[in-house]
Amino acid sequence: MAKKANKQNVDKVVKKVNKEFEKTSSRIEKLIDDALKQFDGIQNQVQEPVRKLLKELDELRDREMKRFSDEYERRLGEFHELQESILDRLGIASKEAKAAKEEAKKAVKKASSSATTKSASKKSSSAKATARKSAATKSATPKKAAGAKAGTATKKTASPKPKDKSDLTLIKGIGPATARKMKEAGITSIDQIANPSAEDQEKLQAFSNVKGFSTFSDEAKKVI
Repeated sequence: MAKKANKQNVDKVVKKVNKEFEKTSSRIEKLIDDALKQFDGIQNQVQEPVRKLLKELDELRDREMKRFSDEYERRLGEFHELQESILDRLGIASKEAKAAKEEAKKAVKKASSSATTKSASKKSSSAKATARKSAATKSATPKKAAGAKAGTATKKTASPKPKDKSDLTLIKGIGPATARKMKEAGITSIDQIANPSAEDQEKLQAFSNVKGFSTFSDEAKKVI
């Protein structure tokens, strides 16, 4: 009897535990369903703005592409119009230039023909004058030749003008300001730069920062 009573108590406990487990399981399943529903709702709430934003971006892209295409076509049309107007102007200008060229040719032909007729009429009258001039030039040529020979002789005997060695600006690279400073330092002649003594070299060292200082000696020798 005791064993039977214990078995009944155990069955009751097992049944009670099973009931509690079922209740707990049902509650957990309900909580999971609620969580999934909330997750779906949140996902829908997030996806809807994203879809809206993507749609707006697509519309904006389409509008910008259409605007760009319209602007491109407008600019292209303006370019074609400008090109046509330039070509038209060039064509008109070329026609006018051709017409002016033809008129100039006609004027030149007329002028040349009139000049030939005038020159033919003047040939007879100028023949005597040319004969007189030729005779006069023959008599005058010996005198001119003698004068020319005398002039060439004087040119050959004339000696070149000596260079002023005190003018330091004759040396390439030395300007008036540098020449004045060199004279104040005691460099008064081109010879002192071309062939400097030890003392002159010390004086010239004060101008070593002047541009082209290293070539002053060679340039001075060229002047001498």
